[in-house]
Amino acid sequence: MGTFLLFILLLINLASQTIPIHAGKLSSEEWQTLNGEHPMVIARGGFTGIFPDSSPYAYQFAMSTSLPDLALYCDLQLSKDGEAICQTELKLDNTTNIAVVFPKRGNTYKVNGKDIEGWFAVDFTSTELFTNVSMVQGLISRPTLFDNFLPFFGVEDVIGLKPAHIWLNVQYDMFYTQHKLNMASFILTTSRRTAISYVSSPEIGFLKSLSGKINKVKTKLIFRFLDKDLVEPTTKQSYGSILEDLSSIKPFVSGILVPKNYIWPVSAGRYLEAPTSLVTDAHKLGLEVYACGFANDVTTSYNYTYDPTAEYLQFIDNSVQFSVDGFLTDFPPTASEAIGCLAHTKKNNKTGKALIISHNGASGVFPGCTDLAYQQAIDDGADIIDCSVQMSKDGVAFCFDTPDLATDSNVMTSFISRASMVPEIQPQKGIFSFDLTWSEIQSLKPQLISSTANYGLVRNPENNGKGKFLTLNEFLEMAKAKAVSGILVNIENAAYLASNKGFSITDAVAKALRNATFDKQVTQQVLIQSDDSAVLTEFKKVPTYKRVLYIKDVTSGAPKSTAEQIKKFADAVNLQRSSVVHTTDFFTTSYSHIVKDLKAANISVYVSVLRNEYTVIAIDFFSDPIMEIATYVSNTIGVDGIVTEYPATATAYMRSPCSIPENENLSYNILPASAGNLLELAPPEVLPPAEAPVPPLEAADVIDPPLPQVAVVASKKAPAPAPAGASTKSSQPANTVNLGLGLVAIMVLCLLSLSY
Repeated sequence: MGTFLLFILLLINLASQTIPIHAGKLSSEEWQTLNGEHPMVIARGGFTGIFPDSSPYAYQFAMSTSLPDLALYCDLQLSKDGEAICQTELKLDNTTNIAVVFPKRGNTYKVNGKDIEGWFAVDFTSTELFTNVSMVQGLISRPTLFDNFLPFFGVEDVIGLKPAHIWLNVQYDMFYTQHKLNMASFILTTSRRTAISYVSSPEIGFLKSLSGKINKVKTKLIFRFLDKDLVEPTTKQSYGSILEDLSSIKPFVSGILVPKNYIWPVSAGRYLEAPTSLVTDAHKLGLEVYACGFANDVTTSYNYTYDPTAEYLQFIDNSVQFSVDGFLTDFPPTASEAIGCLAHTKKNNKTGKALIISHNGASGVFPGCTDLAYQQAIDDGADIIDCSVQMSKDGVAFCFDTPDLATDSNVMTSFISRASMVPEIQPQKGIFSFDLTWSEIQSLKPQLISSTANYGLVRNPENNGKGKFLTLNEFLEMAKAKAVSGILVNIENAAYLASNKGFSITDAVAKALRNATFDKQVTQQVLIQSDDSAVLTEFKKVPTYKRVLYIKDVTSGAPKSTAEQIKKFADAVNLQRSSVVHTTDFFTTSYSHIVKDLKAANISVYVSVLRNEYTVIAIDFFSDPIMEIATYVSNTIGVDGIVTEYPATATAYMRSPCSIPENENLSYNILPASAGNLLELAPPEVLPPAEAPVPPLEAADVIDPPLPQVAVVASKKAPAPAPAGASTKSSQPANTVNLGLGLVAIMVLCLLSLSY
C-alpha cells in the first residue's frame, strides 16, 4: 500500500502546483475568537466535497489548498484487530465498496438503542480492509470519478502527512467498548508519540475517561453536540438540555463543536433568524466554539445568495461582533479564503483590475431589469450596470433580458392570446415585447428566474414579483443620478425590428443617450453591446462609446485575421464562459487561447454570465463562485471584465488583497485552478469521452450585412380595449396552454443559461 500511496500523493502534488499558496501573515485586525487568533479550518475527512471521504486524495488535496495551520479531521474507527482507520460513518457500505467485495459479511448491531444494519469495521481485519476495500463518494450529488480505487487511510497515514493539527473524533466509543476495543487506550498511546491537537466526542463518559490522563497542553478535549433532541448516552440528557448548562462540561473540555444552526438559526423558509448567544456565553466560560455542517454544495439560507463565503463570514465577521473559533467543513479551501482573503475587507477599496458588469442588474437577488435589481447592483459595487433594450408595440424602448416577455415576467397569465412564432428570434412560441404596448408591459409582474431551479436551487422567493421595469430613459436617468462608473446598453434583433416592425432600435438608443448627454461626457463610460457588427458600426460616430461584440456561439480562438476584422468595428468582445473554459461532465479540460488572441489585437475581453449557484460551476473551481472569478481574472486567463448576476460576490473578491496576483505577503492566496488536473487524477478507464474540438472564430462568423431600411408598418396602435366585464385572457383552456408554454420557456431558459 505504501508504494501506491506514494504514487497518488505525487500525482496530487503535481495537480496542486498552481492552487493557493501560503506565505506571510493574516490580517492584523483583531479577531473575536477566544484566543484572538484567526479561526481554524478543520477538513472533515479531508476535501470531501470532491474526493471520497477520508481518502488519500481528500486529505492531501485539503492540505494543498488550505491555510497552513489546517487541522485534518479523522472520524476514528477500529478494525477487528484494533487498527485505526478514518471513516465518517459507522456503517462502511455507504462510503466504500465493502458490500460488493464482501456481500455476505453484513451485520446488525444495536447502536445507542437502535438497530443498525450494514457493514462494520469491527467485523473485518485491517488486512481485509486495506487490501480489498476501496473508497466511494458518499453523496450522489458529488463526483464519482474517484470511486473504487482509493484505499482506506489510517490514522498512521494521516500522521505521515505531517499536518499542522490532527483532530480525532470518537463518535461511538460505547459501541467499540461493547466489542472489546478500547478507543481511549489507542488515543492515549498515540498521543504520547505524536501530537494530537484535538480529540472530540459526543459521549461525555468517553471525554471524562481521558480527562486527567491526556496532556491538556498538547491536546484539547472537545464535546461534540448532536441534534438538540437526541440523547447523550452517558447522562441520558438531551443535547439541548446540556447546551443550557455549559458550565457542567467545562471541567473536562476545552471547547464545543456544534451544528451551525445552534449559532445562526435558519427558519423553515430558509431565512436567517437572530443569532443565539451561544458563542458569547461559551467564550465567557473560557470554552472555544467550533461550528460544523459547512459545504459549498448544499442549500443554505437565501440571505447568503448561494455564495458559500458569505456564510463563513456571517460566523466570523459580523455586525454582532463575535467569531467562532473554527469551521468543520467539506470544502476547506473556501473556508480558508473566507478567513485569509475576505474577512475584515468590507471597507476596502476595490483593488482587482477587472470590471464588474451586471447582468440585468443584480438579477440573482431581484427580478432582472427592475429598478430594485439595478439599485442592488449599484449597492453591491458593480462598475457597469446594463440594459438590454427591447421595443414595445407603441415604440417605447425599455430594459428586458429578451424580446420574449415570458422569460422574466408573468405575461402568460394575462396575454397568452398574444403568443406567436418568430423564427428569426427563437425556435419556439413566445409573447414578444413588440406585440404589447408599454402600458400593458407595465402591468406585468417581474419574475425572479433561476436557471438552476430544476436542481432545486430557487432564488429568494420573497423577492419574486418585486420591482418595476424601467424604460431606457429611466435607466439612463438612474445611472446618472447614482453616478455609476458606466453603463452597458445591449442591442439585439435590430434587423428584424427594422424590416418587420418598423422600429430603428439603434436610433432609439442613440437618441436616448443624446438626451441624457451620455454622448458629451467622459466621466461615465458607455458600452454599446451587440451580436451584430452592423449595429456597432452605427455607433462609431461617437468616439467615447466603447463598442462590445457579443459572441453567443462557443468558440476556442480568434486567428489574427479574425481579430483584425473585429477591431474594425469593436473595442471589446463579450464571450460565453464555455468559450474560455472548456469542460467535460463539469470537469475542466482546457483553457482556450481566445482571450490571449483578442488581447494581442488590443481588444478587451469580458466573460459572461457568472452565477453563484454551484450547479453551474465547474468542479475544478470547488463549487465556489469566488474561485471561478479568481481564475478568470488571473494572469492565466486575464479577462478585463466579468458579467455577473451577483455583483456583491465579485466585489468581495475585488476588494480583497487576494485579487492582486503579485501580492506575496499573504498567509493565503487564491490562484487559478489548472485546467484538466482533476481529470488527470482519475483512472483512464473511467474518464468521460473526449468531446469534439471547438472550432476557432472565423471572420465570416462576426461580419453581418448592413441593417435594412426601416419598413413602414401599417399600424402600431394598441388593440381596441375589451368590452367592460370581458376577460382579457384567451378563451383557450388556460391550464393546458400555460403549462405547455411554461415548460417550453423553462427548457429554453435552462439551455440558454447554462454554459456548462
